[in-house]
Amino acid sequence: MKKNEWNYDRLIRLFIAIMAFVWWYFRLPGILQIVLYVISAISLFTSITWFCALYTIFKINTKTKKHINKLLVWIYIIVIFVLWLVLAFVSNFFSRKIFLEDFASMNDSYKQLLFNSGKEKREESISYYQKLIPAYAQFQDKYTNYKPYILKNDTKLNSDLETISILLTNIKDAVYSGDLLSTHKKLEEVRLIFQDIFKRNWFSMLAVTLVDFHDIMEVILDWANTKDTQKIISTYPSADEKLKEVETQLNDESIQTIRKNLDTILEMAKNNQLDSLAKQWADLKASFVKVYLING
Repeated sequence: MKKNEWNYDRLIRLFIAIMAFVWWYFRLPGILQIVLYVISAISLFTSITWFCALYTIFKINTKTKKHINKLLVWIYIIVIFVLWLVLAFVSNFFSRKIFLEDFASMNDSYKQLLFNSGKEKREESISYYQKLIPAYAQFQDKYTNYKPYILKNDTKLNSDLETISILLTNIKDAVYSGDLLSTHKKLEEVRLIFQDIFKRNWFSMLAVTLVDFHDIMEVILDWANTKDTQKIISTYPSADEKLKEVETQLNDESIQTIRKNLDTILEMAKNNQLDSLAKQWADLKASFVKVYLING
C-alpha cells in the first residue's frame, strides 16, 4: 500500500473524521447515523495510513516532501478542537430540540384526551384517543430504538415507554363506553411518568414546572371545594413556591392570571369568604388549563 497523501491532506481527513464522529456520537436519527459513522471511520483510516484508494483509481498523489510549518499544524489542530466543541454543543442542542418536538407533537393529543375525559366529553375523548394511539406508537418506536445523547444514560426509558403503552391500551374500553372520570385519573399516571423522564434527564422546560404546580394546585382546589380554609392557608406556601418556578420560565399575562386567581383564593380563605370560593376555584382551574393546553 503506497502512501499517496500529503500531511495537510491527512489533517483535512482527520478534521472530517472528528466532525462526522461528533454528529454520530450525539446520535442524529435514522440512516444518517450510519452514513456519518462510515464517513468518520474511512476518513480516520485514510488519515492514519497515508493512503486513499480513490486516489489510486484516479491516479492522484498529494504526497510531497515539502517542509511543513509546525506552527500552522498546531493552529489547525486547535481550530479542529474548537470546532469539535462547538459542533458538540450544536448537536446536543438539536438532538434535545428534536426530542421535545416529537414529544410535543404526540403530547397534544394526550393533553386534549386528558382534558376532555375530565369533562366527561365522550365524543371528543374518543376522537383524541384515536389520534393519540398511533402518535404514541410512533414516538415509542423511535425512542426505543434510537437514543439521542441526552437520553443515552437513561436505563429506565424503554420500560417507562412500555408502561405507558400498556396503560393507554388498557383504557380503550373505558374511553369508548366506560367511566371517563376514572379514565382521566388513569391518564394522570402517564403525565407522572413523563414528568419523571424529563426530570432525570435534566430537561429544564416549562411543561415540567407546570405539572409540578398542577399537582399542588389540585390539592388547593380540593380544599377550596370543601371550603376548608385552614388547609388552603397551610397548603398555599407549597403552591406559591411551585408557581414561582413556573414564573421563572414564563411570566406573561396568562401566568399572571393564574397567580391572581391563586392569591385571591388565599385572601378569601383568610377572610372566610366561603360563598365565593367555588367560583374562584373554577377560575383558577380554567386559567391553568388555558396555559397547559398551549405550553404543557
